[in-house]
Amino acid sequence: MRSTLPRSLLRASRPKVGGHSALARPQFARPTFQRHASTATEAPAATSRLVNFLYGSTLLLGLGIVFVYVTDTRASVHRYIVIPALRFVYRDPEDAHHAGNHILKTLWDIGLHPRERNDLDSAKDLQAEVFGHTLRNPIATSAGIDKHADIPDPLFAIGPSIVEIGGTTPVPQPGNPKPRVFRLTSQNALINRYGLNSEGADHVAMRLRNRVRKFAHSLGLGHDEIAERAVLDGMAGVPPGSLTPGKLLAINIAKNKTTPEDDVDAVTRDYVYCVDKLGPYADILVVNVSSPNTPGLRSLQQSDKLQKILSGVVKAAGSVQRMERPKVMVKVSPDEDSEAQISGICEAVWASGVDGVIVGNTTNRRPEPLPHLHAFSPLEQQHLLETGGFSGPHLFDRTVSLVKKYRKLLTERPVDFQPVEQKPGALEAEAERVVQAQLDSNDQAKVIFATGGITNGQQALQVLNAGADVAMVYTALIYGGVGTISRIKDEMREEMRRKAPA
Repeated sequence: MRSTLPRSLLRASRPKVGGHSALARPQFARPTFQRHASTATEAPAATSRLVNFLYGSTLLLGLGIVFVYVTDTRASVHRYIVIPALRFVYRDPEDAHHAGNHILKTLWDIGLHPRERNDLDSAKDLQAEVFGHTLRNPIATSAGIDKHADIPDPLFAIGPSIVEIGGTTPVPQPGNPKPRVFRLTSQNALINRYGLNSEGADHVAMRLRNRVRKFAHSLGLGHDEIAERAVLDGMAGVPPGSLTPGKLLAINIAKNKTTPEDDVDAVTRDYVYCVDKLGPYADILVVNVSSPNTPGLRSLQQSDKLQKILSGVVKAAGSVQRMERPKVMVKVSPDEDSEAQISGICEAVWASGVDGVIVGNTTNRRPEPLPHLHAFSPLEQQHLLETGGFSGPHLFDRTVSLVKKYRKLLTERPVDFQPVEQKPGALEAEAERVVQAQLDSNDQAKVIFATGGITNGQQALQVLNAGADVAMVYTALIYGGVGTISRIKDEMREEMRRKAPA
């Protein structure tokens, strides 16, 4: 319908905007809407948050349980999954060994390394007194597991009281050509001919020096030479080698392959060089004259040669710039087992002032299969023809026998009888002199470490009862994984409880 009002009135009724008329429109208040909580939508959101919380908590709890399990040395995964996996991936035993060490070092660096839990050694039932130290247990790892001081701390974490690193030579040497390690899996044994491959004393000393300085820094002592000196002089309250209460670090030293064994002065200089470089960081220095894979090395076990070498090492160890000198031990071959050979070695030990003997090393002999194990496979029959040192359970009986012989000769210094004139009272006078000399002597019984074929707690107790102060493991650890030390100690405790009087 058209409006009947005059156009002038229509124009007058329009308000002007910007000089123009605008048609007025009615204004209405816009409605406002208020949102109210809806129980229909809130309930699913709360449920979702609860479910997410439960999932997250369960995941964290599961990860925590997995962490505790896989980092416990007693976890069966280490023996029955990790070791077979390494063997499967790395057909060469040496490659598998390097991979295992690398993994262990990496896990240590990020705090995920295997370790003994529950601190069972705190029970003190396995304590041992060695070189004036109260060790938490009498178990050690032998040289060869950590040749270059890459993983001493991860090894301490899996339970031994003594870790022996090396062998280390004065200057770097590559060792023998590969392949040089062979598995005899059916016998839990190995043949190796490494040939003392070493990064050299200077390189190993640098690595150990950095370890000490890092430890000093963690105590707030600094990271310089002064801090290092404080730790080495005992201000940290721990042994300067192991850096751990109740534990000791041994460093195995040897001559270079190119040093002629018939030049005893040159050989002695090799060992003394290693003492000068490595002595400050060792609780124990081990003179290796028994590796079967270095030509002529075992000839150094002849009494006269050995005495001169050991005397030089003892003198050098006494000059190490430290409050307490490192102890000196000599590592002897299981193949030097005649009465004359053992007697000659013991004479050199007493005469030189060496503190102890490590009885055993790998052997050049090839034993028969053990009756409780499988027969050698065709491949293992081929491996038996390889040159190198044999290690494994087969050596155990010989180790026990040798320990008994060495203990007999190293408990008291041999009596030095003088010729007696055939006249009245001469014999009685000589006997009195000998007795008085024994009373005046400050010589203590020598410490004996036993290594060779020890695979379980019962065997460890057997070598200790035979006269050893410490039982060492090597091949058992290669086959059993990081839980081997814990297992051996558990078996020792069980055997001790079983034999304890009711």
